[in-house]
Formats: sequence, C-alpha cells, structure tokens
Amino acid sequence: MGRNRGRARPNCCILITVKIVIDATPLLVRSAGVKNYLYYWIAALRRVAPAGAIRTFPRLGDARPLDHESPAAGFWRTSTGLAALGLANHTPLPVLDALAGGADVFHASSLCRRPPRRPRLTTTLHDLTSRIMPEVHPAANLRADSHLAEHLQRAYRIIAVSESTRDDAVRLLGIPPEKFVVIHSGVAGAFFHVDAAAIAAVRARYGLTRPFVLSIGTVEPRKNMIGLVSAFEALGASLREEFDLVLAGPMGWANAATAQRVRTVRYLGYVPERDIAPLTAAATVFAYPSLYEGFGFPVAQAMAAGVPVITSNVSALPEIAGDAALLVDPRSRNELREALTRLLLDPELRGRLAGRGRERAQRFRWETCAAKSLQFFQEAAGS
Repeated sequence: MGRNRGRARPNCCILITVKIVIDATPLLVRSAGVKNYLYYWIAALRRVAPAGAIRTFPRLGDARPLDHESPAAGFWRTSTGLAALGLANHTPLPVLDALAGGADVFHASSLCRRPPRRPRLTTTLHDLTSRIMPEVHPAANLRADSHLAEHLQRAYRIIAVSESTRDDAVRLLGIPPEKFVVIHSGVAGAFFHVDAAAIAAVRARYGLTRPFVLSIGTVEPRKNMIGLVSAFEALGASLREEFDLVLAGPMGWANAATAQRVRTVRYLGYVPERDIAPLTAAATVFAYPSLYEGFGFPVAQAMAAGVPVITSNVSALPEIAGDAALLVDPRSRNELREALTRLLLDPELRGRLAGRGRERAQRFRWETCAAKSLQFFQEAAGS
C-alpha cells in the first residue's frame, strides 16, 4: 500500500498530528467485505495523511493486488503477523503494547481480542448480521463474533459504515449513540471509469455472449441468490431467451441444494478483483436482493459503473441506493420478478437509473471516506 508520494494531499491533512495504528490482520486471511474495506481504506488514508501518520499491524508496505482468496502480504509478513495476533489474543504477553508503541490511536478489527492499553481504542462496525440473522450463519461465524458487544463497549469511538448499522448497534447492544461517527465506505476508482476494451475482454473471458442480469456475492443464505434465481425463472419466456442471469462469487456455506440451484444459471464462481469492475459494467441490470447488509459494496460499485440496480428495501441498502435503484422486498419473488421485468423491458428507465446511480456513487469515494476518518482519529485522540 504505497503512499503515492507524487500526489498532492488535501489541505485538511495538515491538521492531522496523531499517530494511528490500524489492525490490518483481516488482510492476511480469506475475507470479502471487511478485506475490501481495509485494503482501499488504508491506501486512501496513506494518500491523504502526512508520511508516518498511518501504520499497520502487522507492518505492511506496498500491498499486493487485492485477492480475497489470498493474503495481501507475503508469506513471512503473513506468518509473523498471525503469530503475533495469536500471542496477543491467547497469552498475557503485552504483544500489541510493544508493537503499537508511540501510537495515539489503535484501530482494532474484530480479530483482535486484547488490544493495547495505552492508545485510545477505536474500531469500525460493518454490520450486526450475526446478531440479527444468526440462523443464516455457520457456528464458526457466530463464535468469531461472540465477543463483538464487549469489543464495541470497550472502544472509545466507533466508525459505523452506515446509519442503519449504527442504529442497529444502539438498539441491539445498547451502545450510546454518541460513540459513533457514520462514515460511508468507498468504491474503488476502477468502477467509475471502465474501459470499453476491458468490458469486451471480460465478456470474452467468461463467454458472456448475451445481455445479462448480474449479481455478485458469496453464495450463502443472506445473499438470497436462490430468491433471485426463482424470480428470474418466473420471467416471461421471451425475456429468458434474450437475457442470461449471471452469478459471481465464491461458494460459501451454502447447502448442497443451493449450490446445485445456482449452477442452473451462469455461475462464474470466484472472480478475481481485477475483473469485477468490467464484469459489473458489462451487465444490463445489477440485482442484489440481500436480506441484510451493513453497507452493500456491490450496490455502490454497480452505481459507480453506471449500471441500473435492483436491491432490497431493508437494512442499509435503501440508505446507499437512495432514489438510484428499484427497491423491493427481498423475500417477495413477485416484487423481484416485476422489478426485473420493468428494467429489462424499459431502456429509458434503465438509462435514468444509471444516471442517478453515477451521481449518487460520487458520495462513496475513498478519498472522502479517508478525509472524514482522519478527522475521526484526530477527535478520538483528543487533539
């Protein structure tokens, strides 16, 4: 994660005088949304902050290209970083106190059980899906989040990635609302300007010869891909002959029946990060009927790429999509089918939503997120 030294930094950053250590251990494991957030957030913070203000645990220099299946660091940094985390979490050794020496703020991830004692503790809350929908998660996920409430209570200040997520935490965990600052996540720059040649190349790479409806996400119950498949199958025959339904994302903790069902349409499996932007931009419609999201990266990315969106009317998704998407009850096959039909039959409506989406997506720039985050850190340190 380089510092992009040749780029001028915003004037606001002159005010940043605190030293910040960010727990980057989720970058060393297989992950999706949190890994995406940390990768681009840290890079944006380093672009706009003074040199040396942003450090990471473990120390990461120039990161590898983002790959959700592989660590963002080499073998040595990954091994030593995870070993240090294990020692910090499971022994009384003051590992993080030593590694975060001189820091004013330590920004912990959910993987960090015993953060250092001297710096002010902050964290980012991405969602409360394990509390709101425990039935859609395997036991391992629930165990991993079992300490979440204690973690949030200990934090001095908390970034919530949406107002919806903040409100869930206040309601379900009783955390005082004044602890939170809502700072929306960002969208990678690649989604805002997708080259036509890259779109053509990704179409050829995946054999996408027909126009298509796209959905991207891990195949697991919360993403509701089976609901989308059912709604697509309920479309009129002429639409199903003209358009494909394309699903992309790793196979998560879906059962055998779900895994078999998604393969009845064009299931691409895990798609490398470099292909996500052109694949998204190639779609005629982006459909994301998730049952719950703390932010909703795929929706923001599709809007940035100028693709009309259908998404759910629950959790953070209306907050992110605004008036730039068709909102449906994700549990209603009929509502989802009708929204698909409307968009696929109406090019003018698709154009209007695409235009609104591009405009709305400007709110979700990583540079904006980073500038607000630096102010958050300054205030958390009491400076």
